[in-house]
Amino acid sequence: MNNDAPNQAAAAPDSQTVGALPHLPLEYEAFYLGHQAAFHDYAEVNLGHHENAVETVHRGFLEILGSWETLLSAGNLEQQAWAIMRRLVTTQLEADGRPPALVINGPIHRALSTTQILDAARDQLQLMDSSRGLYAAIADLPARQSDVIVLRYVIGYDSARIAWLLGLKNERTVDYQLRRARERLRVQLGLPAETAPRRGARP
Repeated sequence: MNNDAPNQAAAAPDSQTVGALPHLPLEYEAFYLGHQAAFHDYAEVNLGHHENAVETVHRGFLEILGSWETLLSAGNLEQQAWAIMRRLVTTQLEADGRPPALVINGPIHRALSTTQILDAARDQLQLMDSSRGLYAAIADLPARQSDVIVLRYVIGYDSARIAWLLGLKNERTVDYQLRRARERLRVQLGLPAETAPRRGARP
């Protein structure tokens, strides 16, 4: 689904597909093209299978399309669209009776190997060597904090892109959520607090 236009979307369990709907709003087509890759990356990292991610994201875009005018008039399109995708991913995991795939076998992402991801986690999060413990702790974070951690450290998006995807005010809001998430992970994993050298102290 990564490179397909809306009228070429993969079939979902719904009988009605995006491609069967005539006269798609131009704004919706632009939204689709700008968001489908990120939505798919997020779904695949959590669901663990390309096909499941394609179907889930397709259902999400159908729901967004069905509520398009309402979403536009509400003025918070990005936040609501992300909430729809997150809910569908969570619902699929609950239906499957399993935790996110990143807890089971580490993140699944075409651009990064497991070793690279674990190295990034150790360097940037300063956490632990156990990938399962780390990813399980990430999955247990509050929704927004979990999302920013996954989008930054697992998928590799920068703060500006994360803020845009989640409909957050600016990059500083993302960085704040990242700091809170890192602190929660530190506490949850029983790691010592980082200590900054005192000003004027001798090396």
